[in-house]
Amino acid sequence: MALELLSPAGSPEALRAAVQSGCGAVYLGWGNFNARRSAKNFSDEEFADAIRYCHLRGVRVFLTLNTLLTDRELPLALDAARTACRLGVDSVLVQDWGLFALLREALPDLPLHASTQMSVFTAGGANEVYVDGCERVVIARECSREDTAAICKACPAEIEIFGHGALCMCYSGQCEMSALIGGRSGNRGTCAQPCRLPYGFSGKVDGHPLSLKDANLAPFVPEMMDMGVACLKIEGRMKRPEYVAVVTEIYARLLREHRGPTKDEQKKLALAFSRDGFTEGYYCGVRGREMFGTRPENARWPEDWFSEIRARYEKENLRLVPLALECTIRAGEPMTLTAEDADGHRVTVTGAIPEAARSRAVTAEEVETRLKKTGGTAFSAAQCAVALDGGLAVSAGALNALRREALAQMEAQRTAVPKRRVFDFVPPTIVKNSADKPLLTVSLHRAEQLSEELVALVPARVYVPVELLPQLDLSPYLGKSEFFAVLPRIYRTQDEPILRALLEDAAKKGVTGVSIGNLGHLPLARGLDAALHGDWALNLYNSAALAFWKEQGLSSACVSFELRDAQIRDLSKCLPCEAIVYGRLPLMLTENCLNANAFGCRYFTERPASVPCDGACASAPELTDRRGEHFPVLRAWGCRSEIENGKILYLADKARDWQSLGLRYACLRFTTESPEDCVRMLRAYQGETVEAPENITRGLFYRGAE
Repeated sequence: MALELLSPAGSPEALRAAVQSGCGAVYLGWGNFNARRSAKNFSDEEFADAIRYCHLRGVRVFLTLNTLLTDRELPLALDAARTACRLGVDSVLVQDWGLFALLREALPDLPLHASTQMSVFTAGGANEVYVDGCERVVIARECSREDTAAICKACPAEIEIFGHGALCMCYSGQCEMSALIGGRSGNRGTCAQPCRLPYGFSGKVDGHPLSLKDANLAPFVPEMMDMGVACLKIEGRMKRPEYVAVVTEIYARLLREHRGPTKDEQKKLALAFSRDGFTEGYYCGVRGREMFGTRPENARWPEDWFSEIRARYEKENLRLVPLALECTIRAGEPMTLTAEDADGHRVTVTGAIPEAARSRAVTAEEVETRLKKTGGTAFSAAQCAVALDGGLAVSAGALNALRREALAQMEAQRTAVPKRRVFDFVPPTIVKNSADKPLLTVSLHRAEQLSEELVALVPARVYVPVELLPQLDLSPYLGKSEFFAVLPRIYRTQDEPILRALLEDAAKKGVTGVSIGNLGHLPLARGLDAALHGDWALNLYNSAALAFWKEQGLSSACVSFELRDAQIRDLSKCLPCEAIVYGRLPLMLTENCLNANAFGCRYFTERPASVPCDGACASAPELTDRRGEHFPVLRAWGCRSEIENGKILYLADKARDWQSLGLRYACLRFTTESPEDCVRMLRAYQGETVEAPENITRGLFYRGAE
């Protein structure tokens, strides 16, 4: 399979720039359910025209419906997909598990692509989403060449990677920073990009430790082609059409010629857009300060150069479909013209019966010249064979009519909409809310937070990171609370044997459940005699998503904390549901270790591989923003960082509100709390009068997120 070049089309002009510059496919937004809602996107008429324009020129069109959706929005998104299917869109890119499940049922012939917002970064996760019905998986931007090669080898799905453009600091689909701080959800397509703002440590705001340079993987095009990557994606639906044209043209050339870029091509890529240069870090398995950069607010676009580029794709027809023409003109028979393209489309049309020449007979050269006049169309006559009897007269008008009819029929074939099955939307079965008060659960981050005093208060469940369990003796607590092993949100394929072994050991210690936060966790947990709980990281936003994950084997699930109270209440809870009602909520989960970048770390510099990490980052200074807000930074699996909200979600004094939502469980998420604080907060939620912590927030519980 040839490596497809996928270009961004944030507007009709950007689409033309991408197509004329040589892309194989474009991705675009239409309506309100895409991850770049602030792009120009497409009107209804523009969307239909775009599909026809692209298909005529052999370019595929992918529709982005890659945001989280409420129950009320699901039918609207499905209607959009149904219309797109009717117009001939080639695939739909999805993040929301509920929409994914409904599309499989309502539009079973429409190809689906798993968005990078699904957080797929292992072969196991890619295989799971493929088996569930995705023909293509867009893997995490943080995957290295080794990760990518392993996934390509192990998964029959097409694998797509981001090859050029902006990098988010947080893993896609796991960022809550914009939602919690400003009410604009990155998972809902309205990210305000707080990662590009200044931050610092220890109270100093002196840099941009969350602003990554753009990725540029042009030097690795040949090896990506060789390892079996199906598609290389260019980011940039918010960028100018001229940028799209430049980057698409260069990458298209590299793919055609199976090579890396020249110095001049790299210079042009940087001139089109960069943030103080580019980075190859994640693909090369490297993390660190050199990956970070910003673009000055007063940075100027190269307007003169861009004007030249714009003139080319606007005025010149750079993308033509070559045709092989074969014309037969015989005495006493209607003229015939056959046109064939490289994709197997073939048409034959007939014209008038030629007359005997009264003076000068038409020549084969004259017929060929007339038939090759395809200007103003999307076609060119690459070959033209003429079989002509002598002594015949054929008018220019007759030949023109013959050519126009052949091209019209060829256009109709190339833009024909495939026949696909369409079924009605079937909403999930309504499950009435329970009137019972939810049972309290606790989620721990550190081993010392598990205490006799805490378990004596009998929380229904205790969630413990699986890597902490070898340090803990659970025997005194068994029979009082259920214990669930929490798998790390982010890991790699090579970590799976370790995680599987930790789960097996956890079962021996009395752990009866596993909390999963990624589709790739399912193969790790299969075969264990354990209840499966869906963590908040699954981004469960609607009733259809709950139904999908019930099919995957979950026995309970935590809903997204971006949902407001009424939205949680109205969910049809086919699974026992949980919501977080206390704690610091996570803002970002980053591949880069913030502590190592800011202060250095022996793990990345002088530490031999045989020496364990000393865990200095466990006490890393807090991240500070321009308003003086402090954000704790926690260590996550694999020397990654998890940034927590500076304010603590506190709803103990609003018990009636969260107790009336039909939840089975209500979770207290402990991160930076001392063991004593954990006990005190659990007592507060059990009804004791306890002083509230300082700097509290109601999170998104009452206001939700855009």
